[in-house]
Order: sequence, then structure tokens, then C-alpha cells
Amino acid sequence: MDTAQPRRLLLVAACALIDGDGRILLAQRPEGKSMAGLWEFPGGKVETGETPEETLIRELEEELGIRTKVACLAPLTFASHAYDDFHLLMPLYICRRYEGVPQGREGQALKWVRAKALRDYPMPPADEPLIPYLMDLL
Repeated sequence: MDTAQPRRLLLVAACALIDGDGRILLAQRPEGKSMAGLWEFPGGKVETGETPEETLIRELEEELGIRTKVACLAPLTFASHAYDDFHLLMPLYICRRYEGVPQGREGQALKWVRAKALRDYPMPPADEPLIPYLMDLL
């Protein structure tokens, strides 16, 4: 890696939301966003002063209209991925307990997917290494 051009570090928290049938919720990145059309785990950028858990509670409410608590978020693994202009560090949490029915509040398509079918959905490069952990879990 070229140390003369350090990349900024972006901390993003992601959540594998799991329903009663053991399926995982994927959200499709809407048109106009970077990597539009790719499928990802819900979540978002950790804002200054937030913990990753607080970020997920906020993002799940904003993006999907559901509520959860810190006690319902279990860390599973993380991704560390170098994109061209930044380095992404993304903890992945599992959440099985939440209130409400997930809905795409930002125009994004949603799909409940079995772990073994996750590779059928094109994902950002940082999300792909998380799939084996979910397959092992479910």
C-alpha cells in the first residue's frame, strides 16, 4: 500500500436482521447512490459520538421503520476492505429481536434471503466476506 497517500477510514455498522424462519434481510442500494443496484445488509455510517450499536438502532429506524435495543444486537464478525478512496471497517451484528415490520423507507427494495442463497445477490465487495459467517450461523 502506498503510505504517501493515506486513505480515510470509514466506520460503518451493518446488521444481519434475521426473521423467525432464519432468513436474512437484504436491502438494494437505490439509484443515485454509489454502488446502486447492489444488495447489502442494512446499516450505515457511524456518526461522531455514536457507538456502532447506537448507529444500528438509528439506521434501522430511519431505513426500515423498526425498533430494537442494544441488548438485541450481537456482534458476529467484521469486514475490513480497501476501496479506491477510503478504507471501510464494518462490524456486522446479528439481530433477531425487533419491533415492527421492515419497510424500505428510502425507496430501497428489500428481500428476505436464506443464508445459502446470499451469493445469488450481487453485493459490495466489503459485504461478500461476511457471507460464510452467516452460512455457518444459519
